[in-house]
Amino acid sequence: MTAPARSRGPVDPRLWKYSRSARGYMIVTVALSTIVTLCIIVSAMIIGRVLAGVITDPTARTLSVWTTELAILASVIAVRVLATAAQSRYAHRSASRVVAELQLEVLTTATRFEPRELDAEREEAAVVVTRAIGGLRAYLTGYLPALVSAVIVTPLVLVVVFTQDVTSAVVIAVTLPLIPIFMILIGLLTKGRAAATLATMTRLSAQLLDLLAGLPTLRALRREHGPAARIRALGDAHRRTTMRALKVAFLSSMVLELLATLCVALVAVGIGLRLVFGEMTLEAGLIALILAPEVYFPLRAVGTQFHAAEDGVEAADRAFRVLDRRTTQPGGGRTVDATAADIEFDGLTVASRDGDAPAGLSALCRAGSVTVLTGPNGSGKSTALQAVLGLTTPSSGTVRVGGVAVPDLDLDRWWAQVAWLPQRPVLLPGTLYENVTLHGIPESDALDAACRASGFDAVLRQHPDGWNTRVGQGGVGLSLGELQRLALTRTFVSDAPVMVLDEPTAHLDTASEQTVLHAIRDAADRGVTVLMVGHRRSVLRAADRVVEVRSSSSVAREFDHV
Repeated sequence: MTAPARSRGPVDPRLWKYSRSARGYMIVTVALSTIVTLCIIVSAMIIGRVLAGVITDPTARTLSVWTTELAILASVIAVRVLATAAQSRYAHRSASRVVAELQLEVLTTATRFEPRELDAEREEAAVVVTRAIGGLRAYLTGYLPALVSAVIVTPLVLVVVFTQDVTSAVVIAVTLPLIPIFMILIGLLTKGRAAATLATMTRLSAQLLDLLAGLPTLRALRREHGPAARIRALGDAHRRTTMRALKVAFLSSMVLELLATLCVALVAVGIGLRLVFGEMTLEAGLIALILAPEVYFPLRAVGTQFHAAEDGVEAADRAFRVLDRRTTQPGGGRTVDATAADIEFDGLTVASRDGDAPAGLSALCRAGSVTVLTGPNGSGKSTALQAVLGLTTPSSGTVRVGGVAVPDLDLDRWWAQVAWLPQRPVLLPGTLYENVTLHGIPESDALDAACRASGFDAVLRQHPDGWNTRVGQGGVGLSLGELQRLALTRTFVSDAPVMVLDEPTAHLDTASEQTVLHAIRDAADRGVTVLMVGHRRSVLRAADRVVEVRSSSSVAREFDHV
């Protein structure tokens, strides 16, 4: 194989930065490789001494003469076997821990992305975490130990060969660089193959997920067989890129094996000729001949193992690019009691692809009142709500809660005081009850009251299994209106002093909408601060204050509801 064609070198230092287990694994690997190297050297010298003695001295052809040497040889072999077994066992355990740590780090980092940023990274991050980064195990269990052995075994064994036979050491030193040179050449040939394989797998996975999510709609329209050609084309592309990578892996391994074999043969021929002409001792020749393959073996292993690990290394590189963008969790640690706290927008501006949205939003949302943000599509209403929650970093301006800027708040404590209904509510595969209790198990009376407030009690009566009714990813099995009412139930059951609702009456009929708006009005009368996005006249009429949000094409203006 191939040397990794990356500017960071064969071992990415970010691996040690983001994984504690990787650091410990590297230390143990170096220690065990050193032990194995010493065993190789000692066993070669003992075997050379015993064989030379048996061949050249007729009186030394009994076991009793070599009892000590054979006992040491047996001990050294046992130590080498144990060290190699320990290295393999520890490597697999450590690889699993490293992969798990990186998966957790990527997921944790992804949760800190701003919503717009996460939308752009969602598919690639999902593939890296769920499938691709698992290939890093081959890198950690095969390539990394081989690389450590190449750094430790090769130079130490070469030094020992030099002490026994200078000519053989010179031949090895001259031919040894041929292996990394060929590795580099093959690496240039295969550059980008792993990235192409991962890219095709990402596209295929994304297409399959989209197809599965939309399958009920496609079946209703009798178009479920329509995407088959596209899926087949993506599958064929993934198969072709994978087979090309495997082809190069097999061919390059053969090239490296052949090259190492010829180099060892060259050393063996030289030793044989000098033994024939009496220019060296038999013991020195045997030791040099036994150790010669051990000099080349680690470099051959590096090339062979890297092919198996290349996909995982590419996935890890993408994971590291995500982690490199990680920022410290925002929030200055300040707390605020949101029970009677006003929410103030002070010149809030957030940059987007098409300009600023919102642009210069200034408004005051008084505690215990209902404030509605309205405006054209793309004006930044949902973004303004995200800024209130600390999910989006403003380009300029700020949002204050009780006089404290949101970036200065302890976000975990702030979120604990907010009931949040996003524009696209999150539902997980499971029962209705499991989804409504994602944030904790409420009292039975509170849950019943929340169901009545959202109109979800009528939905439960339509399902024979009630709360035990199972839904799929994203609420598959429920209509959009039922899904919205379930999400509203989850919001209403909270006793948080602040409600942030993004189009709470979307997908609801007129009667259900009035039920929800009455519940929101009742919550405000109890002292809950309600900030929501809305367009319908009925929603605007339910507000104490309406704020019109504009993008950079105009400025936001605020007016009191009459």
